[in-house]
Amino acid sequence: MNVKYYLDSTYLKTASQAGLSEAANLAVVKKTIAEAIEEGFKLVMIRPEQVSLAKEMILKANSTLLVGTVIDFPEGKSDLETKIKEANEAIANGADDLDFVCNYEAFKNGDSALIKEEVLIGTQVGLAHNKTVKWIIEVAALTDKEIIQLSALIKNVVISNFKEENYTTVFVKSSTGFFKTKNDLPNGATVPTIIMMLENASPLSVKAAGGVRSYDEAIEMIRLGVKRIGTSAAKAIAEGENTSNQY
Repeated sequence: MNVKYYLDSTYLKTASQAGLSEAANLAVVKKTIAEAIEEGFKLVMIRPEQVSLAKEMILKANSTLLVGTVIDFPEGKSDLETKIKEANEAIANGADDLDFVCNYEAFKNGDSALIKEEVLIGTQVGLAHNKTVKWIIEVAALTDKEIIQLSALIKNVVISNFKEENYTTVFVKSSTGFFKTKNDLPNGATVPTIIMMLENASPLSVKAAGGVRSYDEAIEMIRLGVKRIGTSAAKAIAEGENTSNQY
């Protein structure tokens, strides 16, 4: 099994979040992109303002690496107009994958209509431009029941409004990696949450993001049925090492 095909090498920190200068943080971004090209990963996942840089580096290297970025990251609370504006800018800059943060707080508060609308419109925008669309549900913020319900809601919107051929290019994704949990509980993909997502999002694809820290864990996720794994330690995982990275 070529685990690299499943790995989305990820770096989403701002300079302030990383505790770095802007120049030092940009150097990390460039290193992440260069490493993803060299290692042959599926995709590099970076912030929207870095998409053009990644496309330039990939073109120069004559690489097939895909570029993904996040929309309304990390809280997902913006209105739909803002989400779509960000998505269109990312598309214009050359992004291949659009990872929208679902407004999970609105969902928890019972506003399913808002979620249905943003999933419908956001997915329409992405698919109209032949992009892969992922909906981040932030599993650490949800109960098991809410994980099941939100995964099913996204699935139902997609299968009710889009062709079967699109199902594999729309994902439900576990985590932003930025949610703060109490008592250091996991804030991303765990086997139980991924199983719930797979069972309730199918026939859509599932991306396990956050918490996959070793080759064995990655293989376990792939065998469960996930199609992508988001990690900031892609090279270490591919080389069979364990890592303490939180995402």
